[in-house]
Amino acid sequence: MHNLEELQVYHKALSFTKDTRRITKSFPKDELFGLISQFKRAADSIVLNIAEGAGNSSNKEFIHFLDYSIRSSFECNGCIDIALENKFINQTDYQMLLADTNELIAMFYGLQKHLKQRIK
Repeated sequence: MHNLEELQVYHKALSFTKDTRRITKSFPKDELFGLISQFKRAADSIVLNIAEGAGNSSNKEFIHFLDYSIRSSFECNGCIDIALENKFINQTDYQMLLADTNELIAMFYGLQKHLKQRIK
């Protein structure tokens, strides 16, 4: 098992979900069950997969769940692009959100590499 409180990537992902919620509040209300919902679920999935994976006693299983978090991060990138394309967000928020997801992805790859070395 891994202690979530010690995982920097977990705290970064929690912060990202908070930013996602703050920013999607300004999206058009007709996107409530479309892009807003999808974006929030993808962001939440990043956090939830870290938590679920950390609950495993096996590093191999944790790596598997980190893969899901990576995929959800890429899904968020797609949501961010859609939001910019439709002018739901400005360039500043776009750059911030994209930088955050890219940092999360890099952190996941780094954590996976560390865990794989501990398996051998």
